[in-house]
Amino acid sequence: MLQAPDLVEARRRLAEFTERFAKSAAKAVACLEAGFEDAMAVMALPEKYRKRLRTTNMQERLNEEIRRRERVIRIFPNDESALRLIGALLAEQNEAWQERKYLDMDEFKEWATTRAAAGEGHNVVALAS
Repeated sequence: MLQAPDLVEARRRLAEFTERFAKSAAKAVACLEAGFEDAMAVMALPEKYRKRLRTTNMQERLNEEIRRRERVIRIFPNDESALRLIGALLAEQNEAWQERKYLDMDEFKEWATTRAAAGEGHNVVALAS
């Protein structure tokens, strides 16, 4: 569903999944149906932004880096020392992310202005429904 090219196709895939697994995985189907609209909010955005915003790759990479550095120290003398390590790592990552563009927000602002001018509203999350 998250790989669907548009919201119509994502809904079709949801219906297909629901039909296939309704009996064997009822709880999973109910969970998916309950969170579907929230997960599909990204579909309202231009396609170029979807991949980066629908995944958690950045967060997962950051967590891996925290774990890697934590393994080097192994035992922290107190909570504050662990927080200092994490804070230093977050500051380092922030500096790295400031140097490169993850998303071109100029193009996004142009897209949002065009939608607003067309009367399609400013609330991007509401656009997905």
